[in-house]
Amino acid sequence: MGIFERFLSIWVGLGMLAGLVGGSLFPGVFSFLGGLQYAQINLVIAVLIWLMIYPMMMQVDFKSVRDIHRRPKGLIITIAVNWLIKPFTMALLAMLFMRYVFGDWISPSLGEEYIAGMILLGVAPCTAMVFVWSQLTKGDANYTVAQVAINDLIMVVAFAPIAAFLLGVTDVTVPWDTLLLSVSLFVVIPLVAGALTRQFVRNKSKLDKLSATMKPLSIMGLVGTVILLFGFQAQTILDNPVDIVLIAIPLLIQTYLIFAVTYVWMKKWKQPHCVAAPGSMIGASNFFELAVAVAISLFGIHSGAALATVVGVLVEVPVMLSLVAYANRTKSHFASDMDLSGEASS
Repeated sequence: MGIFERFLSIWVGLGMLAGLVGGSLFPGVFSFLGGLQYAQINLVIAVLIWLMIYPMMMQVDFKSVRDIHRRPKGLIITIAVNWLIKPFTMALLAMLFMRYVFGDWISPSLGEEYIAGMILLGVAPCTAMVFVWSQLTKGDANYTVAQVAINDLIMVVAFAPIAAFLLGVTDVTVPWDTLLLSVSLFVVIPLVAGALTRQFVRNKSKLDKLSATMKPLSIMGLVGTVILLFGFQAQTILDNPVDIVLIAIPLLIQTYLIFAVTYVWMKKWKQPHCVAAPGSMIGASNFFELAVAVAISLFGIHSGAALATVVGVLVEVPVMLSLVAYANRTKSHFASDMDLSGEASS
């Protein structure tokens, strides 16, 4: 394990600090970089995320992806948790904390806006960053791609009706430009690039060497993403420190709860760690570009709902890294990765 991976939490912590300081001292620079976006997707961060995803996509074997349906248990758990459990636990936690636990500290109208933002996060399972978490937990690249792809397909038809039901509104318009651009940038394009790389570099040892060479760049991409995320929101964090903490608390509980439910279920169903860890990360993290876009379209850019989705962005990386560390420490508690073949034959 290299110095970048060994001290990853330190680099991320320094990145958060650098983002806050940089965003405060050089707001013009971060404002310019933050403006480089299309459909709520920042293009600079998109490049950094792409840099993180590409090494994993080089490991994807399309022949193995085609056989994923023979090992359905991990997919069943992921779908059930993300669409039958996660949105509703997020709604319950948001209402519990904003209406009752923190009800005396915030106005009822603002509390309802915070609830709406958290609900939008809960209805949007992760698309991009889960590939990073999968790579850091040595997940099965083929299975992770299948899990993300199926979730994205379900999101196309399920996001709007579930969000509308939980928000109590008659209509939620899916921002198709955000959804399609994100899936293209973070799934389709890197997947094609990885396949072309595998085709060009046919020797496995050379491919492994290339992937190892890319790993430090991938970590730098993660830290760079953290710097930009905190730099973009530096003034918001400094202006609303108490509200950000209040929003973060139920979001943290939700993240750890969904991870625990999925991880334990995966273990009960004897799924190997290379499937269990990434599958648990998909529901624990969020498709924040989609949540932010819908919050802004429904409630406005300066609304409490938009702020809640932004807080979801800020807490995601450090929290998910803590789950990555836990997943790696508990790897021995799971079935061997070789047991995948046993499920296929059962």
